[in-house]
Amino acid sequence: MQMTVYNPQKGRRETIDTVFTDENTTWFDNCTRQSDIYMITDFQGGLLIKKYGFSCPIWIYDISRADVRYSQKRTKRVLKQIQAACK
Repeated sequence: MQMTVYNPQKGRRETIDTVFTDENTTWFDNCTRQSDIYMITDFQGGLLIKKYGFSCPIWIYDISRADVRYSQKRTKRVLKQIQAACK
């Protein structure tokens, strides 16, 4: 599936081709706000992080679902760190 993702390391959007499966993706069903993490996917040595709603996923290099212990809360912390570093 082709999709557009935001790559903060490059500071731009990119089009990637990925497949979401039970083996590479963790979904979180407890989302109610736009800031909630909806899913995390291992992708080419990095992590795709998708927030709830219609936002574009974010692709972060050199991290995996195992690194964040498949946790929505830990993923949110990592995302905040990356966003602060890229400002």
